[in-house]
Amino acid sequence: MFKRVAFSVAKMDLKYDENADTEGLTDEFYKLMTCMDFLPNSPTLMNAGTSLSQLSACFVLPVEDSIEGIFNSLKYMALIHKSGGGVGFSFSKLRPAGDVVRSTKGIASGPISFMRIYDVATEVIKQGGRRRGANMGILNVNHPDISEFINAKGKKELKSVGNKGSYNNLEEEKGDYGSVLTNFNLSVAVSDNFMQKVHDNQDIELINPRNGKVTKTIPARTIFDLMVKMAWKTGDPGILFIDEVNRTNPTPNLGSIKATNPCGEQPLLDYESCNLGSINLARMVNNGEILWNKLERTVKIAVHFLDNVIDANQYPLSKIEAQTLKTRKIGLGVMGFADLLIMLKIPYNSGKALDIAEKLMSFISETARETSVELGKSRGSFPSFEGSKWDREGFLAMRNATTTTVAPTGTLSIIAGASSGIEPLFAVSFQREVMEGTKMLEVNSLFEDMARERGFYSEELMIKIARTGSLKGMSEIPEDVQKLFVTAHEVNPAWQVRMQAAFQKCVDNGVSKTVNLPASATPADVRKVFILAYQMKCKGITVYRYGSKKKQVLYMGKN
Repeated sequence: MFKRVAFSVAKMDLKYDENADTEGLTDEFYKLMTCMDFLPNSPTLMNAGTSLSQLSACFVLPVEDSIEGIFNSLKYMALIHKSGGGVGFSFSKLRPAGDVVRSTKGIASGPISFMRIYDVATEVIKQGGRRRGANMGILNVNHPDISEFINAKGKKELKSVGNKGSYNNLEEEKGDYGSVLTNFNLSVAVSDNFMQKVHDNQDIELINPRNGKVTKTIPARTIFDLMVKMAWKTGDPGILFIDEVNRTNPTPNLGSIKATNPCGEQPLLDYESCNLGSINLARMVNNGEILWNKLERTVKIAVHFLDNVIDANQYPLSKIEAQTLKTRKIGLGVMGFADLLIMLKIPYNSGKALDIAEKLMSFISETARETSVELGKSRGSFPSFEGSKWDREGFLAMRNATTTTVAPTGTLSIIAGASSGIEPLFAVSFQREVMEGTKMLEVNSLFEDMARERGFYSEELMIKIARTGSLKGMSEIPEDVQKLFVTAHEVNPAWQVRMQAAFQKCVDNGVSKTVNLPASATPADVRKVFILAYQMKCKGITVYRYGSKKKQVLYMGKN
């Protein structure tokens, strides 16, 4: 696989230099991957050098307020899923349920009804026969159907019983939506204005996107509290801080960003795609020291690799190819961060860990940007460079409008044997369920090595740990080891938000980080997470309370 990928990507150098040493570059790319120093996103691994050759993971499609627009995007989504990509949508342009349809004199069914159609289509199509499709559904907080959207994965919580369209009184409205949107992550796009009104306890206006007219007024805290409650209850929705996303939009000359990819780390323009890759930070440490020279070299090769992927890509739509080539966005990120901290003997929930996070990502980002500048000088800047952020900041060249993203690295982490993205350890030992029920027992190798080295290893202890996944409170294990191998549910939510923010300071795009909460967490804990994430200038935030998602299997649209 790695030989196939390395050869396919390296030969793109011939596009810019007919005498390029593609054999040497193939070997360089091959070694980078086989050593597990860097891996590109799954579609690149699966498809490079094949007849499919769709290499991007992330796409955003517009959804226009017409039957033609809605079903064109549905078709495009199917083609992207078939090729191995995931898709994000903003449904904010769609008129609300109950609104007029002038052409038929009928009544609109609203965004949620069309999202269900997208969801069922996703269920039917497995991505290239390898992966099930994934989507992100986004709705602006001032859309009239926002309450229904927030409730789309749980029971409907609120209905209006007041006069003149205001939510003067609230009462529960029963109706189980548990089987709806099983292939969507959901995020509410909130503005700075909305967050300020939550703080000041003021009303917001819900506005019909068809005509711009106000349909209702509602306390901002009513909507915010509903978001908190449902995120606590089901894990959805997350929040997208849309103004923060557009403050750092590198190409405002091409328009504003309205949506992200399915995991939220990649904000994109309509019809834009992005290919990602991750450096394994566990491979950048030796004898308790970060190998800065090795990291620098790895970043430079990885940026070259990802830029070549853009040219090697066979895009599912001509519109996507045209928009992607305008900006040539890439997203270089990391995995194995928790492993790196353990190897440095730094607890995840510590100030020193935050300092290391910022120092590491700043170094990676600066090196990636410098490499993109050099590629821009030799190959040409991305076509929409003029008028972009980089043009305004005085850069003479830039090959890629963005260079860094922190992705969740689910499959890549398994291949590399590394911890996922920037997450803390999920467990020291656990069973992973894969391939329709097959179970794999996984024990953290760093812990096993340390246990043997310090003389407290035993098979009985490993079995005991596997029952809970945690070392907390085990008298057989030294206290410093318990602190070092802290798991996600033991890390205070505020530390998790601060870690995301530390990385986000130095990342062009977004950061995928789920704030893991114990089953005992309360809605108040979720509320604190949302507010802290906004205050710390994260671009979005997602929470998951252990046990809040029930496993669902969809058969022909029924649960």
